[in-house]
Amino acid sequence: MLKKSILNLCLLLSAITIQAQPWQPAGDKIKTSWADKVDPASPLPEYPRPQMVRDQWLNLNGLWNYAILPAGNAIPATFDGKILVPFAIESSLSGVGKNVGIGNELWYSRQFDVPEAWKKQQILLQLGAVDWKADIWINGVQVGGHRGGYTPFSFDITPFLKPGAMQEIVVRVWDPSNQGFQPRGKQVTRPGGIWYTSVTGIWQTVWLEPVAPAYIGKVASAPNIDGNTVTVKTFSSEDTKDAFVEVRVMDGGKLISHGRGIPGNEVLLAVPQAKLWSPESPFLYDLEVDLIVKGKVTDRVKSYFGMRKIATHRDANGIVRLQLNNHDYFQFGPLDQGWWPDGLYTAPTDEALRFDIVKTKEYGFNLIRKHVKVEPARWYYHCDREGMLVWQDMPSGDDGPDWQPGIYFNGTEVNRSPQSEENFRREWKEIIDLLISDPCIVAWVPFNESWGQFKTPEIVQWTQSYDPSRLVNPASGGNHYPVGDMLDVHHYPDPELSLLDGSRACVLGEYGGIGLAIENHLWVKDRNWGYVQYKTSEEATDTYVKYAEKLKNLIRSGFTAAIYTQTTDVEIEVNGLMTYDRKVMKLDMDRLRKVNREICESLTKENGN
Repeated sequence: MLKKSILNLCLLLSAITIQAQPWQPAGDKIKTSWADKVDPASPLPEYPRPQMVRDQWLNLNGLWNYAILPAGNAIPATFDGKILVPFAIESSLSGVGKNVGIGNELWYSRQFDVPEAWKKQQILLQLGAVDWKADIWINGVQVGGHRGGYTPFSFDITPFLKPGAMQEIVVRVWDPSNQGFQPRGKQVTRPGGIWYTSVTGIWQTVWLEPVAPAYIGKVASAPNIDGNTVTVKTFSSEDTKDAFVEVRVMDGGKLISHGRGIPGNEVLLAVPQAKLWSPESPFLYDLEVDLIVKGKVTDRVKSYFGMRKIATHRDANGIVRLQLNNHDYFQFGPLDQGWWPDGLYTAPTDEALRFDIVKTKEYGFNLIRKHVKVEPARWYYHCDREGMLVWQDMPSGDDGPDWQPGIYFNGTEVNRSPQSEENFRREWKEIIDLLISDPCIVAWVPFNESWGQFKTPEIVQWTQSYDPSRLVNPASGGNHYPVGDMLDVHHYPDPELSLLDGSRACVLGEYGGIGLAIENHLWVKDRNWGYVQYKTSEEATDTYVKYAEKLKNLIRSGFTAAIYTQTTDVEIEVNGLMTYDRKVMKLDMDRLRKVNREICESLTKENGN
């Protein structure tokens, strides 16, 4: 009893010490209004994995120790100070605001206690995303590592926990940024123009979960609206002999159907008179999945899915159109970089994360192109719930753009090293696996503007075969091959149908870039730019509407989707519909909503759908 009292006292003192640590945002750059709502004792407290929810979990976000040391050093005995996880060290909200560099490594450390009720269970350590190469120690034992800046990974840390004691986690991170071959999107060590501040280290939630020795590792769902069915595939831990899964489809608490199967195999379930998911009606069914071993439920998770179908179809005029739920459907929305002035890759709060999606819909759009970045799982959850289509880019990496002349390119692409190619394929697969069940995702985009573009036909064919339920946009604005489902051209500032393919859907992957600098809402006072620049909101809105009217005419000629650049200003780019701090809607929302809705509804009205 005395030992337990002393332990509880130590835990209390530790909690008080952590909460008493001085923390404030670093630097003097602009910030969003949500920065003031960040609680250093509990940042981003929401459950981070909506596609597979367990009731019990422990959030490890908060103040950790950090140190920056030359690469190759041992675990540090002392640290430089405190960092607020899960904000990258370069960000303001980390409380540090420092660069790391290719020659250094970033170290993290913190202590935690495993709840008493979990003592007889397996403990999983979950890390949402760490950029780029991470190694993990528990109580001095190296338990594993991970390469990849955009996808989650986990470890069973049960064997390394000390009974009746505080536990220690140490994380080491190395990130070469733009000096490496790895996918990194817009990150560079010297930001400027279209390139932004590097993001190093933990940038998504870290948490613990208790499970039985036999537990569910992943749930993947695939709807079939033509057959009124959904297939659910459950992957489980290795310790699942004599096991099966039971899956239940629910609608507002009402059981719709249920089925059983073996882990690793698909379970086919009926969804009679299915309520279809769309931006206009984003209905989601609930899923409950049990893992049953020798008659006992060892694990239960909750999930969801949407009944929707994405395809292409040749219309009466011979134009290949994108379809949603078997109807021609014009997809239109902004290029979304997903950057924040205070958190960089990480939104300051979940409310902020949802804000951009809601505003995009209020502007009258039905689509977001998530540009060379992968968001935390909750961003896609908000898109699922709000009803927003998503084109998902693979973050660019390796060599920069190398455009080739001609409509179709048959020459030599980027010559990646074996390590670079292996890494691309592995990270691309992990990204697809992460998002495979989100109904919002309707297209995969493996390459952007030829950045790191290699073996395009092979990569496209693999992507189509791995996920046949979605479209593949081979190279948005890049070197074009007669593969995939779309021919994607970029044209700034005004829309132009510069290429036409009679066998694939023709889309305008980027246009616009209307610049408007708003004083007191700028990343820097000078050097701000847009593809075209205006001094007033009225002028910028007039130009936006002029481009939109031109786009409407090009829909009749062959375009079936378009992407406007962009959702927000980002660092010195001032071509956003909103300022970087999200405090000013820069263009007239009413005028934009009206013309945007006319564009989105153009094919629907034309075909009487």
